[in-house]
Amino acid sequence: MRLRSLLFVPGDRPERFAKAAASGADAIILDLEDSVSPANKEAAREAVAAYLAGTREVFTLVRVNPLDGHMTAADVAAIVGGRPDAIMLPKAEGAPSIAQLDTILRSEGAAGASLPPVLPIATETPAAIFTLGGYREAKARLVGLTWGAEDLPAAIGATTSREADGRYTEPYQVARALTLFAAHGAGVAAIDTVFPAIKDEAGLAAYAARARRDGFTGMMAIHPSQVAPINGAFTPSADEVQRAQAIVDAFAANPGSGVLQVDGKMVDAPHLKQARHILSLAD
Repeated sequence: MRLRSLLFVPGDRPERFAKAAASGADAIILDLEDSVSPANKEAAREAVAAYLAGTREVFTLVRVNPLDGHMTAADVAAIVGGRPDAIMLPKAEGAPSIAQLDTILRSEGAAGASLPPVLPIATETPAAIFTLGGYREAKARLVGLTWGAEDLPAAIGATTSREADGRYTEPYQVARALTLFAAHGAGVAAIDTVFPAIKDEAGLAAYAARARRDGFTGMMAIHPSQVAPINGAFTPSADEVQRAQAIVDAFAANPGSGVLQVDGKMVDAPHLKQARHILSLAD
């Protein structure tokens, strides 16, 4: 399963669910948290439960409310019967948060293989930063790991997480990098956060390209128009595939060699590993 693009949809806007599923996104995230006002929480739960009960054509996650807000159990009770493909957990703080969510899931009737995997948002509280390495302990329960750049600055009283040109300030560059390494350390998908400027197509393309360059495997989206550029950024180009195949073929033809030349450039074991990864993405 590839998770290049994950598109958020407000849980209280059921008229948008089918459009989101048809957007080309690899996954949709039906949101019960930030995009839904407190007055609309119950209506959103009912709408999401109804959607889950029908036929789904795309990998479907549900973002529940944070564990510290006393709404998670009600969210889980509403959706667990529909067996979402995964649950997005905001304000997660390491493996203990996954265990706490599992306790809630079991209390609402989920057990064993029916426990949906979890996609934690792993950097939304100051304490969460110091728990990132612990996700390895819960890797069997994870579908990936992602981060956020909005709640954390609010939690510590920062005025913004970005420079005037849109780049992250240093503390949030650190949070992004640590999430990236924590995801790969746990052996799960590394999902970059959203790009909030919906109309900035060039900015989105550049951001998504940097995300893939840095080692992220996918990215979240907040509008259907962002899906195609994100998918394009996380899909290897024909030239990349050709180069990767040449490296794999060269080592296959020279099984005893540790270092080779391909197109006049030295390649060794790390290049071979990267080439195989590119081919797997192309597949």
